[in-house]
Amino acid sequence: MKKGFKSISLLLVVMVFATILAACGKNGSGGEVSVGIVLPTKDEPRWVQDEQRFKDALSGTKYTTEILFSQGSSAKEKENVETLINKGIDVLIICPQDGAAAAAAVEAAKEEGIKVISYDRLITNTEAVDYYVTFDSLAVGAAQAQYLVDNAKGAGEPLYLYAGAASDNNAFLFFEGAWKVLQPKIADGTFVIANSSEAEALKDKAELSRDELGKIIGQVTTNWDANEAKNKAQTHLTAASADLKGDVAILAPNDGTARSIADVFASDSAVSSFAVTGQDAEKASIQYIIDSKQSMTVFKDVRTLVTDAMGMAVSILDGKSPETTGSYNNGTIDVPAKQTNVIVVDQANVKKELVDSAYYKAEDFQNLK
Repeated sequence: MKKGFKSISLLLVVMVFATILAACGKNGSGGEVSVGIVLPTKDEPRWVQDEQRFKDALSGTKYTTEILFSQGSSAKEKENVETLINKGIDVLIICPQDGAAAAAAVEAAKEEGIKVISYDRLITNTEAVDYYVTFDSLAVGAAQAQYLVDNAKGAGEPLYLYAGAASDNNAFLFFEGAWKVLQPKIADGTFVIANSSEAEALKDKAELSRDELGKIIGQVTTNWDANEAKNKAQTHLTAASADLKGDVAILAPNDGTARSIADVFASDSAVSSFAVTGQDAEKASIQYIIDSKQSMTVFKDVRTLVTDAMGMAVSILDGKSPETTGSYNNGTIDVPAKQTNVIVVDQANVKKELVDSAYYKAEDFQNLK
C-alpha cells in the first residue's frame, strides 16, 4: 500500500514538472524560440536574402528566431507553423504562399495566443492577423504604369498586360495601382490593349471591382513563374497581328517574369522596341537594365521591410504597441499595417540607388556607369 502511494506521488510530481516546463517554454524561456518566421521558398534569391537579414535584425537582442521555408506548398507552410507553435514562439512572421490558404495556419497560431504578422503578402479572409508589414503595393503598380505612360511612343501603342498569381493579394493591388494610371491612357487612345479580351471589355472603367480585376488577372497571370510568363508571351506574340507589334509597352509584374517576357519580345523581328516593367531589383534584372534589355524595376528596399517586421515583433515581445501607418482590408477585417516606400530604378539612377546605397556591390555588374 505504501509502495503504491509512492508511485502515485512520483507520477504526480512528474506531471506537475512537465506542466511547468511546458508553461516556461510558451513564455519563451528555457531556450525556446521567440519569433518564428515562415518564408515561401528557398528557390528565389529574394527569400534567401531575407533569411539572413532577419537573423541580422534580431542579433544583439535577447530574443531568438527560427526560419522555415514552405517551398511553394501551403501544406508545408501549415506544417512549418505547427512546428514553430510547438517550439513556444510568441510572434509569428509569415509571408504566405497562398494568402487564403494560409488562414488556417495562422488561426492555429492565434488560438495559442501568438501574435501574427503578415509579411510582404497579406493573409486573407481571417481575423487571425494582427499586423501587416508591406510595401505600398498600389504605389508599386502605379509606378510601373507611370513609367510606361512617360515612355509611350505615340498614339495607338500596343499594350501587353501581365500579372502575378491570382492566389496572391499583392497581385491584385499591383494591378489595381497600374490600372488606375493606364486606364485613362487606354481611354484616350495612347495605348491599345493587345492581349486581354477581359481588359478590353473593361477599358472604359477607371475603378474595377475585385471580381473585375480577377477576370483580367486570371487571363494574363504568370503565377510569378518565369517559364509560364515566357510561354504566355510567346502565345500572345504568335497570335498578334502586325499592328500589335512595332513599338510596344509591356506591364510585367516582377523581375523574374520581366526578363522572360523581354527575351521573347526581343526575339520577334516585328517588335521594333519595347518598354517593360519589373519589380524587386534582382541582380539579373539590374544587369538587364544596364544592358538595355529591361526598362525599369521597382526597388523595394527589403532591408527596411525586414527591419520594420522585426522591429514590430520586438515591440510586441517588449509589451509595447507597434507603430503602424495605415491598414488593409483582408476580406474579413482591416489589418493595421506598416508601409515602406518604393523607388523606381532605371539606367539613369541604377548606380545611385543600388550601388551607392550599398544594396549591391559595383563588381556584381558589368558595364556599370
